[in-house]
Amino acid sequence: MPLNGIPFIISPDLLHTLSSAGHGDEIVLADAHFPTSSVCRGGCKEIRADGCHNIPDLLDAILKLYPLDPYVPHPATVMRVVPNDPLLMSGQDPPIWQRYIEIIKKYYASDDVGHLDRFDFYDQARKSFAVVATGEVAQYGNIIIKKGIVKLES
Repeated sequence: MPLNGIPFIISPDLLHTLSSAGHGDEIVLADAHFPTSSVCRGGCKEIRADGCHNIPDLLDAILKLYPLDPYVPHPATVMRVVPNDPLLMSGQDPPIWQRYIEIIKKYYASDDVGHLDRFDFYDQARKSFAVVATGEVAQYGNIIIKKGIVKLES
């Protein structure tokens, strides 16, 4: 049964994971091509949100509940385009990155997104609190978000 104020796209498992994560913990929103099960074999929690769930919709819903860490240089990190990819040769960023920046700016004062090379991204994902497998098919759709602290109103 859904709860008031919790977006329907947030499953009970995902809600529990977001709530259980502490300050500095990272959550990976993984695209449909990401090796989620292999990465999670090392211990991070695997959450399934595949099918019709895309990352921009999930990111927007998550950031309504999950504060980003304002004390780090990059509270969000994407996977850098690999060498020899035609997209890199064109000099353009993957279009989905701009959507991420727009969503992040809705909830966070900065739009500074970090970049990691593919295998460095996989290594960082292995150290994350959880990886959320999605149905996102956009190229370079993976993003890591780092949890900040909830600011209580006085």
